[in-house]
Amino acid sequence: MSALSAWFWNERFWLPQNVTWADLADTESGEQYPRAGHLLYAFPTALGIFAFRLLFERFLAKPCALRLGLQGKGPRKAQPNAILEKVFISITKCPDGKHLEGLSKQLDWDARKIQRWFRQRRNQDKPSLVTKFSESMWRFLFYLYIFSYGVWFLWTAPWFWDTRQCWYNYPYQPLTLALYYYYIQELAFYWSLMFSQFTDIKRKDFLIMFVHHLATVGLISFSYVNNMVRVGTLVMCLHDASDFLLEAAKMANYAKYQRLCDGFFMMFGLMFVTTRLVVYPTWILNTTMFESWELIGPYPSWWLFNGLLLILQVLHVIWSYLIMRIAYRSLTKGKVLKDERSDIESSSEEEDTALNGTKSVHNTSSNGANRVNGHASSGQWSED
Repeated sequence: MSALSAWFWNERFWLPQNVTWADLADTESGEQYPRAGHLLYAFPTALGIFAFRLLFERFLAKPCALRLGLQGKGPRKAQPNAILEKVFISITKCPDGKHLEGLSKQLDWDARKIQRWFRQRRNQDKPSLVTKFSESMWRFLFYLYIFSYGVWFLWTAPWFWDTRQCWYNYPYQPLTLALYYYYIQELAFYWSLMFSQFTDIKRKDFLIMFVHHLATVGLISFSYVNNMVRVGTLVMCLHDASDFLLEAAKMANYAKYQRLCDGFFMMFGLMFVTTRLVVYPTWILNTTMFESWELIGPYPSWWLFNGLLLILQVLHVIWSYLIMRIAYRSLTKGKVLKDERSDIESSSEEEDTALNGTKSVHNTSSNGANRVNGHASSGQWSED
């Protein structure tokens, strides 16, 4: 284990040339530098954030949702049926024409009734609007708070106004209490998101978001350990600038304030594209790749850090394209936002499509096209 630890914490990887971990030990004057052990405090903080969230959603967010007239109960449950339940769990949640025909003969039920049962069964596991509103309200509150904290902290930080300050005297840059709190809060929040994903609303992008949270935790931890915390604060604040607007749009959508929802989403899209495609490369990448090269020179973890930031820029381009596509469709077709990752199936169109499929290929193609077109103008945002 000691050999493995020595290999992992190799100074020639983590630190610039001629710098050792001993050089970054706490000084007699009381100055501290970031250390990997500091990050352990993020775990109890994450549990505290998660507990506070449960209280917030129950005693503040839920009453707000009910006052706005959102439905507190989930969709109607399907009537108990052992045969259909077995098919639902072990075979398929969306029976095709062949399954419908067999189940119809076995149960002496009409095929449309069987389709309705499967639709109700799928819906009964999905959350109510109150639950979704409460989750978005919590995230809105935290994102707004952490962004405000970041702006407050950075406003007096010299590297906010001159990014070359991120590299002067690097890595001998003492850790301040406010900077440490900023890092631990961000890290703890994303740890709490990873924990709560298993109890939150189950969405189709569960795995993607889990990987996203894991990558965020890795980047924050990596920048802290090798004391790139100054530029790390700039990256965190920049990425927090638009998140609360998206959650505000989702809350307005759940509360059926469509114009407000569209307005928030447009502001979110504008902020996202501006910060990710303009500010990020000209402000963040410029200092991490060029100013740091000039002032401290490259070393192994420098290459890795910049490689990860460049991958992030590629993702920014993809996400911005998707957001702009949604915004364009909203301008041409109307409604912007609909979270299809966990929405309730409220129409019987899929029943008609499946039933028609047993009768006519032509009808199936027609209904399938209509279904796709109906979702295209309102559902694509969830992919982002």
